[in-house]
Amino acid sequence: MTLSFFDQFMSPTYLGIPLIALALSLPWILYPKPTTRWLNNRLITLQGWFINRFTQQIFQPLSLGGHKWAALLASLMLFLITLNMLGLLPYTFTPTTQLSLNMAFAVPLWLATVIIGMRNQPTHALGHLLPEGTPTLLIPVLIIIETISLFIRPLALGVRLTANLTAGHLLIQLIATAAFVLLPLMPTVAILTAVLLFLLTLLEVAVAMIQAYVFVLLLSLYLQENV
Repeated sequence: MTLSFFDQFMSPTYLGIPLIALALSLPWILYPKPTTRWLNNRLITLQGWFINRFTQQIFQPLSLGGHKWAALLASLMLFLITLNMLGLLPYTFTPTTQLSLNMAFAVPLWLATVIIGMRNQPTHALGHLLPEGTPTLLIPVLIIIETISLFIRPLALGVRLTANLTAGHLLIQLIATAAFVLLPLMPTVAILTAVLLFLLTLLEVAVAMIQAYVFVLLLSLYLQENV
């Protein structure tokens, strides 16, 4: 019974072919494409308003050099939100519960920000490894600590997204199983458990959106340090 709770995190296969590629391509099919008409429908207008507000919120503190990342980070934000939300539907697979996928997003983008900082302003980028006014005896220790914290950043990005989504899915399945088992034994407790399950689902919808936003926000902060 315990092992079956983790079956939802296994990549689905059909005839030995992993279907994670289908799950990753589904979000791009759902979003409407811009048209050449003068007036757009309500859905495209709402989508454009959301993207504009998001880019203003994220890139307002950045310099003009960082605005080149607007299309990439806005697309990543929409992609992660859609994957997280689709994973809350019954009998669906959530690709963002896989640490390998999240690390594949985090490591290249973090490495790109570091390379940009080293290329454009190497003195400033290396200055983050040693705070100003550090005592001479602490210089080697602080350099090692700051270097380790620098390389932990992509790991923290991937693990944060994976852990939050995995914990939420496990809680939903545990409470749903408890409500199903308690229904013939204690109907009142089962109804209260179902109400708790509904509230937890609403919370997971918020977590799915917030975690996607935090992932992109932290990437923009790393970019701000190096641009």
